[in-house]
Amino acid sequence: MIGSVRTRVYTVPTGDPDVTEADGTLAWASTTLDVVEVTAGDSTGVGWTYGPPACADVVDATLADVVTGRDPLDVPAAHEAMVRQLRNQGRPGIGAMALSAVDTALWDLKARLLGLPLHRLLGAVRDDVPVYGSGGFTTYTDRQLVDQLDSWCSAGVSAVKIKVGESWGSRQDRDAERVRVARAAVGPDVDVFVDANGAYTAAGAVRWYDRVREQGVSWFEEPVSSDDLDGLRRVREEVDADVTAGEYGYDLTYFARMLDAGAVDCLQVDVSRCGGITEWLRVVAVAASHHVEVSAHCAPNLHASVAAATPGLRHVEWFHDHTRIEGLLFHGACTTPRDGAMPLGDAPGNGLELDVAAGREYRVR
Repeated sequence: MIGSVRTRVYTVPTGDPDVTEADGTLAWASTTLDVVEVTAGDSTGVGWTYGPPACADVVDATLADVVTGRDPLDVPAAHEAMVRQLRNQGRPGIGAMALSAVDTALWDLKARLLGLPLHRLLGAVRDDVPVYGSGGFTTYTDRQLVDQLDSWCSAGVSAVKIKVGESWGSRQDRDAERVRVARAAVGPDVDVFVDANGAYTAAGAVRWYDRVREQGVSWFEEPVSSDDLDGLRRVREEVDADVTAGEYGYDLTYFARMLDAGAVDCLQVDVSRCGGITEWLRVVAVAASHHVEVSAHCAPNLHASVAAATPGLRHVEWFHDHTRIEGLLFHGACTTPRDGAMPLGDAPGNGLELDVAAGREYRVR
């Protein structure tokens, strides 16, 4: 039986204290990680989400008692009980992120109890998972941007992504210039992706894309707000790049609406937000029924196992902040892609162990 559910919260500053990172609609100087450890006997599973400390509060106050005492092999039953417990608190947002952290820990625990790598328990369809380099913050100088792109290309990635939509889409000349810098840096054989984080209007996104069309941008992420399904569809009809969104999906119904609207060419799903591995498996099944591939949003080491078990996977986002944090806090984390992919090992569970000593300086509760 599950004996305990414990949380830890870490806030890690950006790698360069002199650089505030930013995309088109948000800036940040640190990232917070809410870790959940679930124990049964001598085994402990670990999961996490990237969100405020309130996510851990929800785990402690609302979800821990629902999970404690249950059979650790019956993860879907625990998941359903947590969903029901969140009814009045609200599942979307912080509730879903808390749920995701517990659910990913439960799946890790189950795999460890059975002595299986998590990707084997889930049913692997590949032995490694392709990644694309992601960062390219709007606050970077051209030199910083090129250095980051070079580091990814040296690791064999086939695609890189930069942020655009600077200052809520008001600096379109600068956005276009940064795309040209990126293309010149990676050459003709690496795909260039852009992410506007919802900064543009639909018409503005189409006009801006026309300015960079010759640069061969093949992925246009959140050109408009992900809540604007009609706007996403309109942009999708007008540009050559694949239009993508979905990272803010907190339940199955959100993704079903996006797919039914014909809003995306590739659906982004985040296992640390959508409801964990249990919900991920449902989401990717719905995507498959629409003949749409999925891409894992951020948290690459959390996604590796479930991504390996997803037939319709396109790739995993190798996000600069998260890869650095996961390398700091977890033994066994993949810190450098190999030939553009994350290799998968044979250790039980997700193969990660929380480095309590290394995390001490970053722990906030």
